[in-house]
Parts: sequence; C-alpha cells; structure tokens
Amino acid sequence: MPMLTRHFRLFVLAPAAFAAMLAHGASAQQVDNLVTRPLSGAPGTLKAGRPQPDGITPSAGVGVFDRMGANLPDLPPEKPYTGKVDEAYGAYQLGYYLTAMERALPRAQLGDPAAQTLVAELLAEGLGVKRDAKNAAFWYGKAAEGGDPAAMFKYSLILMEGRIVKRDKALADTYMRKAAEAGNASAEFNWGQILIADNPGEKGLKLALPFYEKSAEKGVADAQYAVAEIYSVLPDLPVEKKQLAREWMARAAHAGFDTAQVDLGVWFVNGTNGPRDFEKGFQWLKIAANDGNVVAQNKLAHLYINALGTKPDPIEAAKWYVLSRRAGLPDPALEDFYLGIEEDQQKAAIEAANKFRRLH
Repeated sequence: MPMLTRHFRLFVLAPAAFAAMLAHGASAQQVDNLVTRPLSGAPGTLKAGRPQPDGITPSAGVGVFDRMGANLPDLPPEKPYTGKVDEAYGAYQLGYYLTAMERALPRAQLGDPAAQTLVAELLAEGLGVKRDAKNAAFWYGKAAEGGDPAAMFKYSLILMEGRIVKRDKALADTYMRKAAEAGNASAEFNWGQILIADNPGEKGLKLALPFYEKSAEKGVADAQYAVAEIYSVLPDLPVEKKQLAREWMARAAHAGFDTAQVDLGVWFVNGTNGPRDFEKGFQWLKIAANDGNVVAQNKLAHLYINALGTKPDPIEAAKWYVLSRRAGLPDPALEDFYLGIEEDQQKAAIEAANKFRRLH
C-alpha cells in the first residue's frame, strides 16, 4: 500500500518543549536590532526633521507582492505506484467511508495493521460511522502492536494524554520513537520535541536535529521552522547547513506558519542569516499581522514609524500598536510614540483598529 494514499491530521506536542532550543541562543523574535529598539525622540518620532537611525534612509516604499520571498523549487514528481491497490483505503480517499469500513473491518479482525489503522481513523473521526474514541483507541493500539507507523504515532498521543487509556509515558515514547524511525513525518517532528524536552541544551538540539530534518523534507512546517532555528543558533554545524537557515524559515513561512513568518520578517530586517531586505521583512510581518499575530503587529508598528520597508505612516503605526496593546503586549516606546501624535491621528488609529477587528 503506498504511503501517499493515507492522510492523517497532524498532531504536535505543546510548543513549550521547544523552548529549550531558544534558550541556547536568541531566536529571531528575540533579536532586537532595528525592529524592536527603543524609539529615540518620541513623542515626536514622525515629525519632519527626525534623524534616521544608524544612518539608514527611509525606504521608497514596498514593491509589488511578488517581490516577497524567493521562489522555492518545485517538489520532485511522485513516482508511479505499481503495487497492489488497497480497496479499503481507495474507498476512504474517495469519501466512501461505509465502504471503507466494510472492506477494512474483516481484515482488521484478522490482524492486518493497516486495516486496523483505517478502522481506528474512521471511528476516531466519525466518518460514515458514529464517533467512538474508545474503540478507535483499541484499534490504534492493535495496529501499533502490529508495527503500523501511523497507528504508533496516534496511539502514542493517546497514551500521552491518558484520557481514553491509562497514561503511559514510557510506552508512548517507545511508540513515538518507533514511528519516527519508520519514517512517519509527524512522529519525526514530535520525537524531536521529546528529545529536546528530555535533554535540555545543546545535547537535545543535536539529538533532535536529524529527526527534524527528515520531517522538514516531508513538508511539516513545524519541523521546517525547527530546522531553521537550530541551523541559526547551533554554533558548530557545517557552514552549508547554516547557510540554509533562511531557506528553511521561508519554507515554513510559505506554508502559513505565522511564527515563521514573523521570524523571517525579522531576519530580513535585521540581516540575520543573510542580507538585509527591509521590504521583504515588511511584507512578511504584514502578512502575519493581518492574520492576527500579535508580535507581528507590534513589530509592524515600529517599521511604520522608522520607515523600514514602507513609507512612514503614524496612523498605521498607531493602529498596529493599539491592536497589539489590546492583545496584551505592552511596549513603552510605542506608548510614548502614541501619546506624542496628534489627537485626530489617535482617533483615526483607533477607528482603523476597530475596523480591523470587525473584519477579522
């Protein structure tokens, strides 16, 4: 049965497990430089005659949208599958869930791990049958015992949670490791998370990196972000890997991972892992800000104030600050700026922030 015929929703561990990596070296969001430095001269920051920071001249404005980010290479074409067609999974992919259950259940009862995994998935998601988490866990467990990588991954999560079955971290870790070693992309990422959580510092990063890399190559955005960060902060990696940090961050950003979009934007603005490009940095931060990322909204306000990648705009700057402040992200420098602009500008910024909230 070809692996590409089976699609399961990605589950990931809590991002706190990844925090150990960032403690080793500053992440892009923690690198202040141009984006988050205090604003000198506020409240008159945007008034005529303001000196430019560090000799930087204002940007002429943002170019067209397709200037944002380098084009990524096409994925290699899939090899034609010449093996035996699995009719149960074929029915599942076509949306014929009852047919899939009818064809998979007899095989599952005879001990076929792939069929057991499919039965579990149908029961877990309530596809064509009543949702039944308990029986789904039973079949995931049987398929995991039989060595099916997808089932080992899913059953590991069930064991970690301990809601349907008794919590068993040791067995959960065993199944996650086996699923990762068998090439399950989601398990590879999660096993990397576990390794970092259990091995703080540089040791954990080095143990996790090979699993992150394999998962990243298979398109898991969380893993692509992790690879980018580790390539950026781990000091003794080969130069050719460190040079790919920005490319991996771009892949995660293009996949819609908002944290990667923020970090990539900051990397462009600060010249981290490559040359500075204020316009690209502005574009990525604006994408994340428009999608509701509070950190991006805060940083975008700084870019509008300092004319980095865009023309100076006090109302837009204040709008993004108001949105990030309402979301619980204080910034004394931006507060000073906000209090220093004209009252009508403050009012316009609040109206723009309210409109943004209504539309999003």
